[in-house]
Amino acid sequence: MEENYIEILFETESREQGEILIACLNDAMEMEGFEEGDGFVKAYIPATKYDEALFKQIPLPGNIKYTPSVIKNKNWNAIWENEFEPVIIGNKVAIRADFHKHIAHVAYEIVITPKMSFGTGHHATTGMMVESLYQYGCSGKKVADFGTGTGILAILAHKMKAAEILAIDYDDWSIENALENIQRNKCESIRLTQTDHFPGEKKWDIILANINLHVILANMQGFHQSLNNNGLLIISGILQEDKNKVESLAGSLLFLTDGIRQKNNWLCITFRKKAAV
Repeated sequence: MEENYIEILFETESREQGEILIACLNDAMEMEGFEEGDGFVKAYIPATKYDEALFKQIPLPGNIKYTPSVIKNKNWNAIWENEFEPVIIGNKVAIRADFHKHIAHVAYEIVITPKMSFGTGHHATTGMMVESLYQYGCSGKKVADFGTGTGILAILAHKMKAAEILAIDYDDWSIENALENIQRNKCESIRLTQTDHFPGEKKWDIILANINLHVILANMQGFHQSLNNNGLLIISGILQEDKNKVESLAGSLLFLTDGIRQKNNWLCITFRKKAAV
């Protein structure tokens, strides 16, 4: 486990600029977490993975000022625990930490430890993924969650009675945190695997991928090959400006666009695999 992390504080002019910034950083470097607020974005990356020369080559949106600093692992966790607030998505899903009170009047409640892994429900992409999975349902389905982060989507699929669930991530911290959250929510039947690409050994009814544009495009063919006919691919981490690029590749693979959600400048797209004639 990494001892030191680089925290980069960016001064942003708008929420949209911050979201574009996050997308740029995600595509260029192995960032492990972000914190968004009014007028700022904080990005976190292990000190051993931080390449200052590469960072300076990233085309940041606008004239953004930034300040890098070194922080300890424990400082990061303390920040998350102090600032993490419950997320309630209508009457559908509530996401909270174990130090929050039980949230009643929702269909599903998920308890997570708010550490460094992406996916606390606060970001637009995670919220839209939750809403989409809730909309389509997964009872009795085989579900794969690629880029599981904290494990929220895999845990929700378990609570929604999916028949089989595989949670996938490449990052050591995410694997550790997802396992902790899976156990905390008594979802031990979820299988967890560590890899940087989508495994193609099995067929799935639903594939969830809340990652970034580069990883989604690189794995699109693998997603298609691993889905059963009429299966669903639900993806997010995509900006509005990248919609045509994603839909063009998906269409060439006989994916049909089944639904689109948008929040701020982020998209969540559901594709359905067309049965071969």
